[in-house]
Amino acid sequence: MSDNELGMFLRIRREAVTPAEVGLPTGPRRRTPGLRRAELATLAGVSVEYLTRLEQGRDRRPSTPVLSALATALRLTTSERVHLHRLSKSTDGGFTCMDAPTPARAVRPTVRALLDRLEPAPALLLNRLSEILAWTTGYDRLARPVGLLDGDPPNLARFVFTDSRARTAYPGWEHVADEQVAALKQGPFRADWHIAALADELAVTAGADFAGRVDTLPGLPKSSGVTRLVHPDAGELRLAYETLELPVDDDQRLIVHLPADDATAAALDRLTGRRPGALRAVSG
Repeated sequence: MSDNELGMFLRIRREAVTPAEVGLPTGPRRRTPGLRRAELATLAGVSVEYLTRLEQGRDRRPSTPVLSALATALRLTTSERVHLHRLSKSTDGGFTCMDAPTPARAVRPTVRALLDRLEPAPALLLNRLSEILAWTTGYDRLARPVGLLDGDPPNLARFVFTDSRARTAYPGWEHVADEQVAALKQGPFRADWHIAALADELAVTAGADFAGRVDTLPGLPKSSGVTRLVHPDAGELRLAYETLELPVDDDQRLIVHLPADDATAAALDRLTGRRPGALRAVSG
């Protein structure tokens, strides 16, 4: 698997920005809809040779001003800028997470109380290894019948990539798999030996389904969207989700699901035994 996460992120983001977005002519002979290296280099005020070295991993220590210029030229969001900075730090020879703390598995009482208040919505708490640490009874009714809560602790990434039931549970498995890899790659990734160990395990157990994504996908999963889940009793459900990052010391994230259409809202009401309208559909 590639160890050039910084270069890959820059290349993927460059290819995602159209010339029109930055005020450049499209032209009839473009082989890619994204920016050429020369165009990005001009916009960022760096040489094409230097940008090439960054993308190819032959230079891995760009200065803060260069990172800022590239981020502006690529029109990165705030979270993408933070991710870019973290990637640059993880390529520094003096940066290591070998002594990184064990992924947080304790759940603060106030967070458990928050989960209680979210009932009957399906909600779960994850750490940076995608271990499911706590969940609502609404999520239990949704997830346990499909196998999502198997394991001690349950692990969402491991389920998606190694459990044969995952492709039945998720009709949009390819997208779900992309998001799981993006979540693991958020931050230092392989510079954190805890995540590196899980990545090595999944590369062996899941093969190209996992390793291929690691080599082609940047970090930063979508913080919101819609997931389709097939429940053995409720049928296919469309679930809108929101991801809430807890404070950095917690190193955890909370994902809350709500019905994305009226049919899903009614199915969840029947599943939880709640009165009709307990969970109202939301539109994206």
